[in-house]
Amino acid sequence: MSTYRNRMHEIVRIVARKAWEQPVLSSGLWFHGDIRDNFYYASYLFAASVDPAEDPTFDRQEGKKLAEQILFRVLRLQDTRIDSITYGHWPLSLETESAQPHVLPVELMGSLMVFFLQTYEQHMSKELAELFDGALENVYQGGFYKQPLRHYGHHEAKFTAAKLIFGQRFRDDELLAEGRSCLRQTLEHIRREGMAEYGSLPWFWHWIQAFTCAWTLLEEPAVKSELSEMLDHLWNVRALYYLKGAWIGAHSRGWSHDAPKDGNVLHDYVQFGDFGLPEDMPRIEYAGFLFYEAPKSARRLAMEHVHPAEISRAFMKEVDGVNRKLHSYVYVNNRFAAGGLWERVKEFDNEQLRWLFSLPVRLGGKGNQLYFFHPGEGYNATGSDPRHQSEWTAVLYRKNVIMALYPLPDDASDEVIGVLPEGEWTLSDHAIFGRVEETYFAVYLTSPYEIRQRSGYYLVECKGHRTGVVVEAIGSLDAKQRGMSTLEDFVHKMSACKSRFFVDDDHRMEYTSFLEKELLTLSVKKPGNPGEARANGDIIAFDHYVF
Repeated sequence: MSTYRNRMHEIVRIVARKAWEQPVLSSGLWFHGDIRDNFYYASYLFAASVDPAEDPTFDRQEGKKLAEQILFRVLRLQDTRIDSITYGHWPLSLETESAQPHVLPVELMGSLMVFFLQTYEQHMSKELAELFDGALENVYQGGFYKQPLRHYGHHEAKFTAAKLIFGQRFRDDELLAEGRSCLRQTLEHIRREGMAEYGSLPWFWHWIQAFTCAWTLLEEPAVKSELSEMLDHLWNVRALYYLKGAWIGAHSRGWSHDAPKDGNVLHDYVQFGDFGLPEDMPRIEYAGFLFYEAPKSARRLAMEHVHPAEISRAFMKEVDGVNRKLHSYVYVNNRFAAGGLWERVKEFDNEQLRWLFSLPVRLGGKGNQLYFFHPGEGYNATGSDPRHQSEWTAVLYRKNVIMALYPLPDDASDEVIGVLPEGEWTLSDHAIFGRVEETYFAVYLTSPYEIRQRSGYYLVECKGHRTGVVVEAIGSLDAKQRGMSTLEDFVHKMSACKSRFFVDDDHRMEYTSFLEKELLTLSVKKPGNPGEARANGDIIAFDHYVF
């Protein structure tokens, strides 16, 4: 296995080559959708061009020249009007020539610019170095980071890191002290109440990048030590929900490249390196430049799933102005993971995945997630973006089994959407059986369904206002020990395990699990009810677990 330095260099080489081959638009930039991508790609191209340890496939001088041209263009788009409310900011989208400064680009990019200048200033032309220096002076004076702690989310994490970084750079002792105070408060908060941004991608990586950037740049040992505490905590959180590049468990937010496959994997790849680097890199940011080694205990937890484990955690989240305690559950072994959030809560942009089965990251653009949901606000009816779930779901999590009921009100659309990762699948009337990599899946459905192939996954559409789904996953080793060496063997044995579905006063479903031989029951008395989950007659839900 290569070292993290080798993996970082690999990312630098690949992104630099992509940047070199990217056509320059009439604006003098590569990308108009997000100004930050221009800065990130130019950073990699510049780094590969000046690093003697690299062996680029392009001319070094020409590569450096192109990178500087892009960086000049980016820096000159900054709002330099001292009396402007967006002083020090950059536009985000450049689709129109009149693109206005936006609050987002500087949040992370501003701190990364400090790192880039301090690391590569000696290789820059004098004009570019001076332009960088002036841009950072504008960022400092603009004071985007002058925000109070309230939600303890990724925005405030970036503000806190910026206070430390710019406080040190401009010898602002008061700002540095404020950043240190915010750092302590934030760490205390997430230790006490958990991270409300559970499974939030790519925003978790903004925590990692912002604080790793600060840890790399800060000189005072005491502050650096406190930053190490924060980063140790963050990597311990990541280790809990890690399976060979996959982010297991519930996702509160994620972009389209996070479902139905884990696409934002570069920081995991550098840190752990136990999966292949996908060709597609939707969020390069600064994964090739910034690194903080996770604690050995976290690395061991993340990479050694020799024994199956159940992970139960509680955390506080403000919902509609009220703090609520939420409960997450994950079952993980060395083949797959299953779990999610017991409660359903409203999330920003409704980009959540309430529950899912996860496999290790797969190459070739193949999906590694299996889940079902009722479409809610923001859903794309073409099925090309299988996210955005409604509130009409009740769940039961029990090791390798997930049960879900969708008791839909009369005025709701009657489809339930499923995602199956690309693999070998066999279809029957009310069940779907398959093998994907080293895991078998039995999917039992109470409603008729249709299935369509998409890029890297299959889309399942069920119809009915009383739909139920049961999924049991079994690793290939467990299956073989029980006489199932092929998919045909699996189908034969699991066909006898169909769920039972009742439509009476309760919307109720029963299933006896194949591995554990437990009678699992999930019932919902009315739409919107969280549902009652039982195993062998005992109520389980989240109260069954220790948090």
